[in-house]
Amino acid sequence: MANPIVHFEIMGTEDQKERLQSFYRDTFDWVIQPTGDMQYGMVVKPAAEVGPGGAVDASPAGPGVMIYLGVDDIRAALAKAQANGAEITMDVTTVPGMVTFAQFRDPAGNLMGLVDNQMPDA
Repeated sequence: MANPIVHFEIMGTEDQKERLQSFYRDTFDWVIQPTGDMQYGMVVKPAAEVGPGGAVDASPAGPGVMIYLGVDDIRAALAKAQANGAEITMDVTTVPGMVTFAQFRDPAGNLMGLVDNQMPDA
């Protein structure tokens, strides 16, 4: 599949974060590892397991589920989404050594993300 799903986020409010992580840990046996300065709750996936990686964490926007699509040219993909009716909610943003990403709302209002397939330099 071109532009596959590469990451997901299951988000709650800051006061729901620990309970939400416990729910997914206890219900589905997920290992959730706080990562980086923000202690982002990454779901640890065994190397042999297929499918996208993900996170269970908190968001200032509140509860929601978002998927991220992997793209080869993030600026072109974001421009194409906008030309086809998307509203850009977060322009292209780079976390050095980790990820380059952007977010948009599709014409139905779903919040979606893009991740550049090329990891940025540290």
